[in-house]
Amino acid sequence: MKTFTILKPDDWHLHLREGLVLKNIINFTSKYFGRAIVMPNTKTPVTTIDKAIFYKKLISEALPKSSKFEPLMTMYLTDETNKEELINGFKNNVFFAAKLYPANATTNSSHGVKKIENLYEIFESMQESGMPLLIHGEVTDSEVDIFDREEVFIDKELSPLIQRFPKLKIVLEHITTSHAVSFVEENNLGATITPHHLHINRNAMFFGGLNSDFYCLPVAKRENNRIALRKAATSGKECFFLGTDSAPHLRQWKAFCGCAGIFNSPVAIESYLQVFEEENALDQFEKFASLNGPNFYNMPINKEKIRLVSRLNKIPEFIDVIDKNKVVGQIKPFHAGETLNWQVEGIVN
Repeated sequence: MKTFTILKPDDWHLHLREGLVLKNIINFTSKYFGRAIVMPNTKTPVTTIDKAIFYKKLISEALPKSSKFEPLMTMYLTDETNKEELINGFKNNVFFAAKLYPANATTNSSHGVKKIENLYEIFESMQESGMPLLIHGEVTDSEVDIFDREEVFIDKELSPLIQRFPKLKIVLEHITTSHAVSFVEENNLGATITPHHLHINRNAMFFGGLNSDFYCLPVAKRENNRIALRKAATSGKECFFLGTDSAPHLRQWKAFCGCAGIFNSPVAIESYLQVFEEENALDQFEKFASLNGPNFYNMPINKEKIRLVSRLNKIPEFIDVIDKNKVVGQIKPFHAGETLNWQVEGIVN
């Protein structure tokens, strides 16, 4: 039995939701991750300092008392974002970063930005202060094919943005294409890569009929893009780092309404590690999971370590959502019913 030890990783892109879902899923991240950037696209978006403080309080109350996990809060940008609120929140360590959702690009993004040029004054202030900009990089033009939305966004929106604000710290979230890989490498950006985009291509949505379990935004692309992502993640290059984009939905919404999002927190570390083993790149895993993100954000490296063991790891079909000792719902995890080759054994001091 092989063992593998790395510095405790961080999740640089995470959805924690609210209410019962938050209380039931937070432990899957807090147990083995040191920090996570928490997305602000809750039902009521996190658009102010007060809302961020309140949401962080809810997260903290859902954590075990002994937990060392640190949630890093983000501000949801809109066309009406107040510049002073944003910068004051950043300077006072309320906001770690700001998140740009093009309007209606994904879950709870109807309040997102309709025209990026409207925020140029905001971006100027962010560049001056060093505040990171996290981008959901897709256009929402109905005339653009859904499989081309990332590439069109990069060429039409992101390229002019970085030319105008060359010192703005930008992370292109959950990249899905070889075009995005090349653009990030060539333009001094950061990028998160999810476990599901390393494992599946767009065919997964159509096995056995229309399968919403593998529907996420941005959608998985062609196989050549998946291969490019695997090469990027396992390359050791500092611009690529771990961001699960884990996005839980209760079963009734995921199965019958086809909500976008894949819940991978329960298996994220093992899922990533399996890819690195398949690519003969176990020696690069700690960089991707534990070093590149902190280095990009100028954050300290976690001191604790986690140990992984190479043993068969059967993933359950569903995760129960419990309220007052009663099962009130279920969420299907990524790799449900599959057997992975690795399992997190625990924390190493």
